[in-house]
Amino acid sequence: MSEMNRKWYSGMTRTEDWWAVWLGATMFLASIGSLWGLDLTGWMAKPGTWVWGAFSLDAVLKPSGYKNWHPFLSWLTTYLVFTSLTCLAAAAMKLDLKRFFAGWSILFVLTWIIWVIGQEAHFKVPFNEFEKYGLSWGLSLGGGFSYLLALSVGLIIGNFFKGTADFLMEAAKPEWFIKTAIVFLGIKIGIMSIEATGFITELVMTGVAATFVAYMLFWPIVYVLGRKVFRLSRDAAAVLSSGISICGVSAAIATAGAIRARPALPVVVSILVVIFAMFELIILPGLYTAIAPNQPIVNGSALGLTVKTDGADAAAGAMLDELMRANAEANLGVIWKEGWILMASLTTKIWIDMFIGVWAFVLALVWVYKVERKAGQSRIGPMEIWHRFPKFVLGYLLVWFSYVMLASTGTETAEALNQTAAAVEGPMRNMMFMLTFVSIGVITDFSKLKGMGKLALLYAVALFGIIAPIAYGVAWIFHRGMMPPSL
Repeated sequence: MSEMNRKWYSGMTRTEDWWAVWLGATMFLASIGSLWGLDLTGWMAKPGTWVWGAFSLDAVLKPSGYKNWHPFLSWLTTYLVFTSLTCLAAAAMKLDLKRFFAGWSILFVLTWIIWVIGQEAHFKVPFNEFEKYGLSWGLSLGGGFSYLLALSVGLIIGNFFKGTADFLMEAAKPEWFIKTAIVFLGIKIGIMSIEATGFITELVMTGVAATFVAYMLFWPIVYVLGRKVFRLSRDAAAVLSSGISICGVSAAIATAGAIRARPALPVVVSILVVIFAMFELIILPGLYTAIAPNQPIVNGSALGLTVKTDGADAAAGAMLDELMRANAEANLGVIWKEGWILMASLTTKIWIDMFIGVWAFVLALVWVYKVERKAGQSRIGPMEIWHRFPKFVLGYLLVWFSYVMLASTGTETAEALNQTAAAVEGPMRNMMFMLTFVSIGVITDFSKLKGMGKLALLYAVALFGIIAPIAYGVAWIFHRGMMPPSL
């Protein structure tokens, strides 16, 4: 379908963005079956904390709601449900269905093996629970170890077993998985909104400021640096500026399409975005935890401004949430509620994402009427804003506000929703995070940095010399002293 003939509903069954909405909405609708006394999500499996030397299936796997089910039946049902839904989506997106099914099945099993290993008590439990599990030592990394292990295994496959990585590539879709997880997260944000309205309001206001910083400060600085110091062409500087300043791959692709950049540019920038996101994912959660262990919301918000892909930001936020909560429990003597640090990161990032369509439209106008000025150039219609708007954000907001409206109708309704929605915002969301970590590693090939010297150097200078310090400063100004609710 040509760009000019696209309708508002174009792509609703053919893009990862939309299928994140459909998968998230499907599970949300299943969760509200509790309003009529139906538990349609209790089949979801979840891993349990276990101790080496006392391994048992009952200890490492548990059903979310159907307590009488055998753990393996719960896991098998989880596999069958998600395999059916993702294969339906893969067929609609015109992927190679046989390769997708095979790759998905391998990724699913591998992800669960890693997830179960990561729940071993020596890796996970905080210091004050050593006696409960009979431990004499432990790393006290919380759930963050599972994410680190998943990323490490994925990177090993992606860089040392490239034949396997190529085979898995059809199913390794980290952006799709993480966007689905973010839609699931809408339920948790709904719960948190009811618990602490003022907290959410402050994060939203910071999101507005973050949007201004990303578009009106980061972008011009990186663009001028690219043009004046690194002597890049206009289109190369614009695509790189969007990729590093706004929202990574999506922004690079949207900008390239808006200004009709050379086809190779968004590909090269996307590779840089993904590879540098890996460094951020590996370095920043641990670094922020070490340098400011008593500033959880500052750290979360700074991640949202710094990490430039939705997948890496959500993954880094989840890791930061786990590491900081484990550190706080072990060293600060406080137990923070799960998810609030992650929410600070995601709220900031989603606000920035929401305006990429508008920004692409603005750049299109600038290029058409100022930079290129080609005779007969077709006019840019406002429908382009809709087509370039990240649709998973709609799913996230829809689930968030729908949950708040339903739960606000009464205490009994809220309690019924919490019982079945917990499987969606808990183990389902975490499973999609785990799939994201493995998949990011599988698709990341560090050897592709060869031949990108100038662009890679500019990316590194801009990211670590400009964006990261300013982002942390902005987060510090708005969030210094803010704490998640404690248990």
